[in-house]
Amino acid sequence: MAHEHHHSSSSKNIRTAFFLNVGFTLFEIIGGIYVNSVAIISDAIHDLGDSISLGMSWYLQDKSNKPATKEFTFGYRRFSLLGALINGIILFGGSLFIIVEAIKRIITPEHSNATGMLIFAIIGIAVNGYAAYKMSTGRSLNEKTVSLHLLEDMMGWIAIFIVSIILQFKDIQILDPILSLAITSYILYNGTKRLMETMSIFLQAQPKDIDREKIEEELLAVERVESMHHLHIWSLDGEHHVLTAHLQMTQDVTIKDMLKAKKAFRNILKKYPFEHFTVQTELKGEEHTP
Repeated sequence: MAHEHHHSSSSKNIRTAFFLNVGFTLFEIIGGIYVNSVAIISDAIHDLGDSISLGMSWYLQDKSNKPATKEFTFGYRRFSLLGALINGIILFGGSLFIIVEAIKRIITPEHSNATGMLIFAIIGIAVNGYAAYKMSTGRSLNEKTVSLHLLEDMMGWIAIFIVSIILQFKDIQILDPILSLAITSYILYNGTKRLMETMSIFLQAQPKDIDREKIEEELLAVERVESMHHLHIWSLDGEHHVLTAHLQMTQDVTIKDMLKAKKAFRNILKKYPFEHFTVQTELKGEEHTP
C-alpha cells in the first residue's frame, strides 16, 4: 500500500507541475510580446519544451504504476525511468539553447521593459517555486529530473527579477544574459550528472545504494554455503532493485539444511530495497547454469 501511495503521489506531483507549466507558458508568450522582452519570449519557448517533457513524464509515470503483465513481467516501472531519460535529454538540449542565446545577448544586448520584467519575474518565481517545491519531495529519478527543470526555470526568473530591479536605476542590459549564462551552466552541470545516472540505470548498472560486497559476505556466511556465482544486481527505476544469484551448497547438505539456508537468504535480502530477488541453490559438483 505504501508503494501504491508513493506512485500515486508521484503522478499527481508531475500532473500539477504540467498544468502549472502549460498555463504559465501561455502567459509568458503573451506577456513577453506585450513588454517586448526577448528574454521572456525565449524563456517561454524553453518552457514550451518543458511542458511537452512534463506531459510525457506524467504519462510515463502514470504508466509505471500499472501492475505486471505477461508481456512486462517486472511491471511498468522502467517507463518512469524512460521519462527521466527523455527529460534529461530535453533539459540538456534546452540548457544549451539558453547558453547560446545568452552569449548572443552578451554580444548584442537587448532593451526591454524593466517594469514588465519585474512583474513577470515575481509571478514566475511564485509559480515555478511552488511547482519545484511539490516535486522536491519526489523520490523517483523521473521526479528528480522534472524538479531540475523547474529549478532551472525558477532560478532564471530570480535572475530576471534581480536584473529588472537594477534596470530600474541603471541601463546595464548585459546583466540579464550574464546571469542567465551562469545559472544555466550550473543547471546544465547538475542535469548532466542526473542524465548520466539515468543512463547508467537504464543500461542496468549496479545501483549505487547497494553494497555488493556486504551482500556477498552475508550470503556466503550462511551455513552450508560453499561458493557463489552469477550474482547480478540491477535497478528497475532507481528505487526498486532486482537481484539474482547462484549459491553452491556443500555436498552433504540435507533438505532440512537447504530449507534453513533459503530462509536465511530471504531474511538477509529483505533488509535491502529489492523488489525482486531470486536465489538458486546448487549442489557441489553440479554443472553451473546461467
